[in-house]
Amino acid sequence: MTAPLIDPFQRAITYLRLSVTDRCDFRCVYCMSENMQFLPKKELLTLEELDRMCTAFIRLGVEKLRITGGEPLVRRGIMSFFEGMGRHLESGALKELTLTTNGSQLEKYAADLYAAGVRRVNISLDTLDEKKFAEVTRWGRLPQVLRGVEAALKAGLRVKINAVALKGFNEDELFDLAAWCADLGMDLTFIEVMPMGDIGNENRIGQYWSLNDLRATLAEQFTLTDLSDRTGGPARYMRLEETGQRIGLITPLSHNFCESCNRVRITCTGEIYTCLGQEGKSDLRAPLRASEGDAPLEEAIRAAIGLKPKGHDFDYSRQELGGQMSRHMSHTGG
Repeated sequence: MTAPLIDPFQRAITYLRLSVTDRCDFRCVYCMSENMQFLPKKELLTLEELDRMCTAFIRLGVEKLRITGGEPLVRRGIMSFFEGMGRHLESGALKELTLTTNGSQLEKYAADLYAAGVRRVNISLDTLDEKKFAEVTRWGRLPQVLRGVEAALKAGLRVKINAVALKGFNEDELFDLAAWCADLGMDLTFIEVMPMGDIGNENRIGQYWSLNDLRATLAEQFTLTDLSDRTGGPARYMRLEETGQRIGLITPLSHNFCESCNRVRITCTGEIYTCLGQEGKSDLRAPLRASEGDAPLEEAIRAAIGLKPKGHDFDYSRQELGGQMSRHMSHTGG
């Protein structure tokens, strides 16, 4: 058998998050600057190269593959990639194929994604207020996203809504978001805003809403029960006893989850980041293209995993940015 991927801290790497594009049809204020300079398309891995990259990781023990961006569904021809990955689901080597999306293209692609073997999607949605949605995304089109949510549910996909907790922005929608997700049978996960990239005039610390405070607000109205549920990622879940729904918290700032990290990220240009909150990266594109065989690629993958750090250094505790990353989230992949 091929030896599994084990990092220097004896964590098995079983989860790959692959960005297929840095482009997006929104410009969310915590993710991108308003006038983004995107990569030249010639620098991106081809769909065939993305397939070969993922296949190598699956051969080395990755069991969960999440496709990200940018917005992954704006990549031309992306459904052929999903269809190709379906063979690993059929063989049993891959346990789950999923994606994170802003929902704008789901009305078009939800049924095709289900047919390709996707059973679960995460949809990034921070507000149900159309005016505020236009403000946070800079481009708007909330009705289009809501039609995408509806299409995903109709296609049989399990939907989880990911909402970035933004102080002074969606604090007053906490209970509305929870009720909407409960009504439609969707999980809801809140994420603390992370210091990724230069976002112009936006104030990172001003955006930061600790999920400790969010949880305390929920507890004013609901009985909260911590759950041992895991979905392969960093979220920790609780149940609202009065509704029975599950809510997740991703807390890279107030309580990091590095000790159990099982994942790495690959950009659309073939860079591997073994930690979202560190600048360290390795190039996998060169070894991928160096040979028709995968031995150089596998050697480079193992070398990169051998450099995986213990954790990140995100820190807002002193009311200043600690651990700020120079790259935007859209470059690394959400």
